[in-house]
Amino acid sequence: MSIQSASASPSELTIEWADGQTSRFHHVWLRDYCHCEKCYFSATKQRLFNLATIDAGIRPESVASSASSVSIVWSQDAHQSVYDANWLFLHSYQPRLIPVDAKVKDEKELLRRQLWQVKDIEHNLPLVDFSEVVGASDDAPIRDWSLKIWKHGFCMIDNVPVTPEDTEKLCEALSYIRPTHYGGFWDFTSDLSKADTAYTNVDISCHTDGTYWSDTPGLQLFHLLYHDGTGGTTSLVDAFKCAEILRSQHPESFDLLTRIPIPAHSAGEEKVCIQPDIAQPVFKLDLDGNLLQVRWNQSDRSTMDNWHNPEDVPRFYEAIRRWVAIINNPENELFYQLKPGQCLIFDNWRCFHSRTEFTGKRRMCGAYINRDDFVSGLRLMVLGRDAVVGAI
Repeated sequence: MSIQSASASPSELTIEWADGQTSRFHHVWLRDYCHCEKCYFSATKQRLFNLATIDAGIRPESVASSASSVSIVWSQDAHQSVYDANWLFLHSYQPRLIPVDAKVKDEKELLRRQLWQVKDIEHNLPLVDFSEVVGASDDAPIRDWSLKIWKHGFCMIDNVPVTPEDTEKLCEALSYIRPTHYGGFWDFTSDLSKADTAYTNVDISCHTDGTYWSDTPGLQLFHLLYHDGTGGTTSLVDAFKCAEILRSQHPESFDLLTRIPIPAHSAGEEKVCIQPDIAQPVFKLDLDGNLLQVRWNQSDRSTMDNWHNPEDVPRFYEAIRRWVAIINNPENELFYQLKPGQCLIFDNWRCFHSRTEFTGKRRMCGAYINRDDFVSGLRLMVLGRDAVVGAI
């Protein structure tokens, strides 16, 4: 975007854009974001300037503009700052303007999630092949895999060698494995080697993992290495789709589940009693009301005895009855029998998983992957580094 003119008032700089739009920037804000070599280390994309040292009454001594930039000499220390026109347009906040970079502008479309019910996806499961993503010579196969996970909330991986070593390579092809008190990469059976129901053969209802962590795991990968019995069927639920159903049918219950914190714990191990810093509600929303995360685990709930409004107690249980009815509806719960040689990876912030009771010996392996690392790689591969870094 080209600059038509720039002028300063006592507290703000006003820019007239070539398309007729206008932006206003506080002087103190502009001084804070100077990108000269004294204020910004471009090689590391880190800031060197201490914003607390800015004079409260800072103002431009002079302003010069061209179509592509604005140059300001400040009243404090006669410091000179030069601001790129595209950067100013992208970061305009009075008002917020549409970014000119098409990759940034189209981010919501390129990364738009596809919410689903069973009928939408049971005959067209998102799928990639082990040989394509492990040892890939470029980013294309990993980008395709990441997009499928992001858009659908899960993905199957076919033709995985039935070994924990190759499964671990598969995890690391996507991102870093996250270590926890369960270890880093898991290889386990139903022997209660860890005091958690995952290490038993009992039925486990729909849930997300790690509601007892402040930093909930982002992705989870499973590989069934061996099973000589019956049962152990896995289910997946698109909790984002279910949340939208609840919001549409029972908005008061949806609202309640965005506000009522549910404490959680992991305390089976003798030397472990993990609880989040702050108990979180079922639904986490952004400032615009969009769903960011669903946290739900019946097994790991702690005692709920801290109610700001005791009248919320019956309302909460009514909301939960409605919520569980939706996630257990056969229209929303996709059952799938895992098998050796095929892995399942899913978004633990979005997809619920469960496991039916089973008989016989059953050996599983897998790992957690941090969400931030996954999303970083996804955005860089899909949007391009210039677009992503240019927006920070």
